[in-house]
Amino acid sequence: MENVLNKIDTAVPTRMEADSIGEKAVPADAYYGVQSLRAVENFTITDTLMRPEMINALALLKKACALANLEAGVLEEKTAHAIVSACDAIIAGKYHDAFIVDPIQGGAGTSMNMNANEVIANIAIDMLGGTKGDYSIVHPNDHVNFGQSTNDIIPSAGKLAALMLLPSLEKSLETLIESFLKKAEEFDGIIKMGRTQLQDAIPIRLGQEFNAYATAVTRALKRIRFAKEELYTLNMGGTAIGTGLNADKAYFDAVTPKIAELTGFPFVQANDLIDATQNIDSFSAVSGALKDCALALSKISNDLRLMSSGPKTGLGEINLPAKQNGSSIMPGKVNPVIPEVVSQVAFRIAGNDVTISMAVEGGQLELNAFEPVAFDALFQSIIILDRAVQTLTVNCVDGITANIDRCRKLLDNSVGIVTALCPHIGYSQAAKLAKESLATRIPIRKLIIARNILTEEECNTILNPFSMTAPGISGEELINK
Repeated sequence: MENVLNKIDTAVPTRMEADSIGEKAVPADAYYGVQSLRAVENFTITDTLMRPEMINALALLKKACALANLEAGVLEEKTAHAIVSACDAIIAGKYHDAFIVDPIQGGAGTSMNMNANEVIANIAIDMLGGTKGDYSIVHPNDHVNFGQSTNDIIPSAGKLAALMLLPSLEKSLETLIESFLKKAEEFDGIIKMGRTQLQDAIPIRLGQEFNAYATAVTRALKRIRFAKEELYTLNMGGTAIGTGLNADKAYFDAVTPKIAELTGFPFVQANDLIDATQNIDSFSAVSGALKDCALALSKISNDLRLMSSGPKTGLGEINLPAKQNGSSIMPGKVNPVIPEVVSQVAFRIAGNDVTISMAVEGGQLELNAFEPVAFDALFQSIIILDRAVQTLTVNCVDGITANIDRCRKLLDNSVGIVTALCPHIGYSQAAKLAKESLATRIPIRKLIIARNILTEEECNTILNPFSMTAPGISGEELINK
């Protein structure tokens, strides 16, 4: 982000604005004001600006507050309508370039709130035919911020912005689940060797593995949706510390229902506004669910990399779609770049979760001052997880194919099937056979028949890989399924 102060042309006409710190020159045509400029001086931290969802969330809340104050009879109709129109313009995507403050800032988000207040006030002044900065017409604090404080507006805006971002992620996860389920069905008849601790274990169907991936992602999606419920509780009307000071009673009762009406989300006012102003643990709950989802996807990505390793000297049980050259020096090399990026996204989200956890813990007494960094981290986690899920689905899972012969060859040459013999010949004898098979490279089946331990028919029944992957169901039933 280029510092706004560096972009101000000294030859451009300015207006003088004053706050409790003193006077400051502001570009005459700017919709932001003195407090926004001070924030830029103090908090050029991330090279980014507020996300559009946060800007629109602030505008929606300010619109709801103006309407609630109008219904309460504490805001003049002309002023309220001008504020509402200004907010509508912002929600429509206009004036976003006037939101100039860094998303990470001191003051518990006061700079974000005042940036919104100043921009909305000056747009409203414009609409009423006044001159920007003439706050006798519409005042950022006395009108736009009436009945509010940073301490109820900013956490509420953070919740609303997160709720705006989550539906896309939820849809992407649903699509990924469908993709895994399709592969589960496609691969259901393919037998391969299952592994524990990277060592041969017992047979499993490739389709069962992909079905398990769908189950894991479904569980992660359920966690996200469960945690999301916490975002529906707002502390609006609590103003500075949850006691409701300076909020008209009619406004107090109307503002949260008005927000619900305008947004379509089932918002409710917190039963304990002091608690809701002190604590932001709802954000760590959502972040934790996002982290759990990201970690599950990274584990799945690890599996996909291992199963596709090779192509000649690895496991080579599946093929991932070739998406790009894998090396600047090794011709023909193709890397599993999509699973790799998913894991990297998981690393970032885990780091964001630590940031959010520290911010939640860092509050003191009646307020948490560290909401801005928590919101910035949470929004990033939602967005990059959504994008990672989309590329995993479209550029990887949808195009995975199975190497059936390779899966069968690895299975036949493994001693893992010896586990199925334990109920019939005992653990000790089965272990001896496994050891001999490894030493001689003679398949378990041949050793058993050659030693007359079991008949060929008994061996075929016991060691049928299909029946070993679904107890109680015969291999014939599975094949004909």
